[in-house]
Amino acid sequence: MSRRHVQPGLRRGQLDLRRGRSGLRRGRLGPAAAALTSAALAAGLARAAYTILSRRPPGGPGTWTRTNHRGEPVTLVEGPALALAAIAAPALHSGLSPRLRAALAVAGTGAAAFGGYDDLAGDGDRRGFRGHLGALAQGEVTTGAVKLGGIGGTGLVAAALLGGAPADVVINAGLVAGGANLLNLFDLRPGRAIKVALASGALLAAAAPAGRAAEARQAPEAGQAEGWRAVGGGEAAGTRQRDAGTRQGAGQAVAAPLGAALALLGEDLGERAMLGDAGANALGAVLGVAAAAGLSRPARMALLAGIAGLTAASEKVSFTAVIQRTPALRWLDMLGRRPVTAAPVPGRPAAPLPAGAEEAGRTAAATSP
Repeated sequence: MSRRHVQPGLRRGQLDLRRGRSGLRRGRLGPAAAALTSAALAAGLARAAYTILSRRPPGGPGTWTRTNHRGEPVTLVEGPALALAAIAAPALHSGLSPRLRAALAVAGTGAAAFGGYDDLAGDGDRRGFRGHLGALAQGEVTTGAVKLGGIGGTGLVAAALLGGAPADVVINAGLVAGGANLLNLFDLRPGRAIKVALASGALLAAAAPAGRAAEARQAPEAGQAEGWRAVGGGEAAGTRQRDAGTRQGAGQAVAAPLGAALALLGEDLGERAMLGDAGANALGAVLGVAAAAGLSRPARMALLAGIAGLTAASEKVSFTAVIQRTPALRWLDMLGRRPVTAAPVPGRPAAPLPAGAEEAGRTAAATSP
């Protein structure tokens, strides 16, 4: 007689989960290769778009030219070029779900369009939520207020496309709109916003597989506690595998905006171009979509709280002042940048400007909500 004892309910559910784990292990190289392909595609699109827009900017060069803190002309076409690449590459990526591709397209396009409107039509007299809401209370509709409302609306549509419970839609909409706004607040120095985006994207890409592993470890214990039956355990395991696939896609979705940003980082650091609102808002929005799709609800709530806290702090505290007072942050901020020099004195070499002296010039060139 056979001594094998079969426990259909628990054993089958665990077997399905083990198969899901092994499938993820076998597919690990696949997503990595897909992410690299998406990043390379976005980088190529960004360089091509930047070259075309630089040669033939819509409305003429004067429409997109601003003067930086050195008194040198810089172009804003970097922003539309980056936004176009960050939106187009995921749309062409067959490894992403249709919902995720649609959410990325809506969030990125909306943020780029409303940010570009503020870039070209805004006067910069009103800044921050306080400035725009104060103007609105007095009956004045600023371009920044239009941008805030527009990005909030497209962020909500993108969150609805991702699906989920009403609470998840609200959280995700906050991540998309809040991410777009926050990254724009860092666009006050050459390369700063892109460096923040690269660091954030790397953390997000690392967090997605960590979340999948945590769910896989928790599944057997959950099954024992709830007394899953055979069909129930299998269905739950399949749901977890589908969720893992969504998070895997979210990790790949980060690759396109980061590839586009890396491709144009040299232009930004060299102070030949700047992101402007169109680029910074779009980059922050698509990273917000990736976070919304790839993180658990507790992680998304914590991230949203952090975004809200930093945004509120920006109304009172200068990010640049904090960076200048922190040696490690100051070193990272200056990494790859041109030295900032003061006006030359006859008979003496030009001397570096003191920390923070370029704030007014860069702030005047950049538009922020």
